[in-house]
Amino acid sequence: MSQIRNSIGKNIFHLFYSTALSSILNAASLIVLASFISTDDYGKFSVVLAFAMIMAYLTEAGLNQIVLREGAKKEAPISLIMASFIKLRLGLTVATLMIGFLLIHWIYSGDKELILLSYALIFPLVIGIAMQSISITYFQMLEKMQYSGMIRIVSAGLLITVILVGKWFYIDPMIVFFLYGSAYFLAGCFGIFLTTKTLRLSIRSPFYKGLWKHWVPFLVTGLLFILLPQIGPIVLEQTLTWKEVGYFAVAYRIPQALQQLPFIIAGAFFPVLFRLFQAGDYEQHVKKSITQVKLMLLAGMLAAIPFYHLSDLVIGVLFGERWMEAAFLLKVLALVMVFQGGSIALGDGLTTRALQSRRMTVLALGVTSGVLFYAFFSELYGLTGAITAGVLIEVILLFGFLVCHPDRMVLGKKAVVPYLIYFFITLVGVELFLSSIPILAASAHFVLILSLAVMDKEWREKVPELLKKMVLESKSKIRKEAHDGAS
Repeated sequence: MSQIRNSIGKNIFHLFYSTALSSILNAASLIVLASFISTDDYGKFSVVLAFAMIMAYLTEAGLNQIVLREGAKKEAPISLIMASFIKLRLGLTVATLMIGFLLIHWIYSGDKELILLSYALIFPLVIGIAMQSISITYFQMLEKMQYSGMIRIVSAGLLITVILVGKWFYIDPMIVFFLYGSAYFLAGCFGIFLTTKTLRLSIRSPFYKGLWKHWVPFLVTGLLFILLPQIGPIVLEQTLTWKEVGYFAVAYRIPQALQQLPFIIAGAFFPVLFRLFQAGDYEQHVKKSITQVKLMLLAGMLAAIPFYHLSDLVIGVLFGERWMEAAFLLKVLALVMVFQGGSIALGDGLTTRALQSRRMTVLALGVTSGVLFYAFFSELYGLTGAITAGVLIEVILLFGFLVCHPDRMVLGKKAVVPYLIYFFITLVGVELFLSSIPILAASAHFVLILSLAVMDKEWREKVPELLKKMVLESKSKIRKEAHDGAS
């Protein structure tokens, strides 16, 4: 395996296709699972999966970013960093599993079936994600994203395979849940296999103390971020029936799965914003931040449109008639994607300006209000209250990040406020005149949102520039290939 680092463009390409493909396969596995198990079982699965994802994060606890930070230092030996990283991960995994299962036994002491389901799903899943994470972080450090992408794709491929096997052979749901977790475990073994082909470790090596530096902010911010999408099923289990939790989970999985796509855009902007701020070029940092917010809001709006206007069709085709009660829930929760795009961009603006503590504070507010909103609104209004809470949390995050941003006025005036106003005005207009023809409504709304590129002066100027640049690069490449062929 070559140790030559990839170019940034090549790594972005590997990151894009692997994230997109694995997200699609992961979403497909949940769709197939919902198609053959009962709504009650899916509700229980969603609650246990939420616990599993939180526990999986706690085995990492923000260390991945610290390892990448330390690995970027020329004087830091990669083998020593990775050996120390693995030791920490091993200790965190054991501690997390022990404490996590103690909590599950305490919270669900009267539900033996749920406890058994927790063991079947959580053990292989958490250990598997820990192994995958170690391998993915190692290849990110080497800047060889094709191997990180390969691990993600193998994991998602195994996941959809075991779910399809469960459906075809009518396997008991408990065994299917164990197979679901085992898919992550097998992919983790594959990741460790790839890692050991190039990495030689010594267990007796001294501990690399750089991993302790500024660990707490990364730990807390990451934990709050992972908690946000998981608190819904956990809290709602206390106020709704298992069947209702299942409906909510089905509707919420779609925007949650599509959340990965804005991160691809954010990943391209993040290093540029960080570099501009470190260089003291604050004016360009603000301009890039405005562009990122606009682009990610636009992406969120376009992603939300089909699920808002065609929610009945989406649920019917993907999940079947027995899940149709989730269609209205999906319609409302589609708005989550609009607010998420802007909040992720604004949060990155804070992080790249060394204001991680502000991002952490807003996330803490989001998690706290989320617990209260889900409990209060679902108790009073059932599933309608639950989806209202889900949208309100994203609104709080978006405007919380905006208020905490040093350039809040310019970002609000040039990007957040006008884009949101335009989206909701067009949404209301389309609903008033075309709601009886959903496909036409979605098409018209899609065109109206794309027209922002024409009305926005920045896009009018940038799109021709980008096209011209692409044409020039293409001609240059052709000339180079012709010259190489001639020589």
